Amino acid sequence: MIIQFDQLQFHTIRSIYGPMVQQIKALTFHSKMAVPSSIFFSIKGENHDGHEFIEDAIQRGAAAIVAEREDLAASLSETNPSCTILLVDDVRKTMAYFSKHFYQAADEKLNTIGITGTNGKTTVAAYVRSLLTLLGMPSSSIGTTGIWSSTKRIPYKKSTPTTPESLDLHKIFKDLHEHGDQAVAMEVSSIALDQKRVEGLQFDVAIQTNISPEHLEYHHTFDHYKKCKMRLFNQARSAVVNVDDEMGLDLVSNFDNRMVTYSLQPETEADLKAIDLQLSGNGTSFTLLTNGQKFDVFVPVFGDYNVANVLSAMGTALLLGYTLPDVIQALTQLESPEGRFQVIAGPSNETIILDYAHTPVALTRLVDEVKKIEHRKLIVMIAGIGIRDFEKMPKMAKAIEGRADEIIVTVDHPGYHDPSIIVDKVMSGFSDPNVPHIHRTNTRREGVLKSLELGSQNDIILLTSGCINGAQIVRGNEIPHSDEDLIQMYYHISS
Repeated sequence: MIIQFDQLQFHTIRSIYGPMVQQIKALTFHSKMAVPSSIFFSIKGENHDGHEFIEDAIQRGAAAIVAEREDLAASLSETNPSCTILLVDDVRKTMAYFSKHFYQAADEKLNTIGITGTNGKTTVAAYVRSLLTLLGMPSSSIGTTGIWSSTKRIPYKKSTPTTPESLDLHKIFKDLHEHGDQAVAMEVSSIALDQKRVEGLQFDVAIQTNISPEHLEYHHTFDHYKKCKMRLFNQARSAVVNVDDEMGLDLVSNFDNRMVTYSLQPETEADLKAIDLQLSGNGTSFTLLTNGQKFDVFVPVFGDYNVANVLSAMGTALLLGYTLPDVIQALTQLESPEGRFQVIAGPSNETIILDYAHTPVALTRLVDEVKKIEHRKLIVMIAGIGIRDFEKMPKMAKAIEGRADEIIVTVDHPGYHDPSIIVDKVMSGFSDPNVPHIHRTNTRREGVLKSLELGSQNDIILLTSGCINGAQIVRGNEIPHSDEDLIQMYYHISS
């Protein structure tokens, strides 16, 4: 693409040094991925400042650099006259707008659904993708479990665990549109909103699930965390809102566009209410109350909180023009995401359940639902996540204490931390961490194997927390890991 830099309409550009026209073939924010005719965006990360790697990017052939430091821009222009230097107010914001321009605004060719909330984003994204596809709108999803088109998982090296950096995001939009998909449901994290990864996007629907303290290692205060999440709705044409939640009630008062509200409480005035929930072996039946009418609904999901997630997907489909009878009929074939109440049968009638629950609220809700299933013993593995808020770790212990026959404490994604310190932090939440039914392990692998070892006939083995995308993050490296592979290996060896 030929770029005439002085004709770009990005309000963040302050000055342009060097050539006004360049042939641009690639975009990157990693200097090692800079190639001839590329643009390097010198964004600031958690551990490094991209400005420190500009020289490396230029040596690798970058034709243009986007930077915030005026002193650096001037000196770079003098030493590299053939390179265009863009001095901007905000590299991340510029990267978002430039990426949209470079990939021909592919987001505007899709129905975009943004999902925010502490818990449920991944599940809702999968439900929306599945429901819209069943209704005849081939849809994709972007989030914690990867990139999925309407027909398959698409391999991507993701830049972040949940919401990709804007540069990657717009390329994904273009690929999904070329695949033939007509909509995309994506998780939008509070950090992504703060870091302007979705800057310049106008979402057709924004969904709010719930809110409880999370990511305080980044936001520091709950107020900042909530304010970041609320920003999504400033970029939305319509909204689906949970009125059983404090953030949802705030949105009802402050969001001025089209809105569908949902609830599990019969006394609310929500547009979509699910009551009389009945669990069976293959899903949940409930009565839907809407516009003074009642409908019988069956959906192949488990857990009251997942029924709430289903309601948010229903609201999305209604906002996109589908009729309620068609939506209810399609729900009978709804597909759930991997790693969310994923049930695996053991050889001696053990029930192994994998679920991503990694907050105290999510863990509490999950255990409430699991305990409804007939069982002998309940064995639960919880984890401290090394790349998350340390202050949350003891709360995970408090959430499970007294609620399981055996408790295994382990580590997810230790990052640069000593795993034993993470386990100690979790253990500090128990009133007595030395009781014999609480076990500690220093890797997720050890935790899974210990959990399986403690299980036997008719037991439920619940493996929770944040092992995602087939890897554990250890000192900046992704170490391959799969709970499912471990389970298969264990029972094969033990049989």
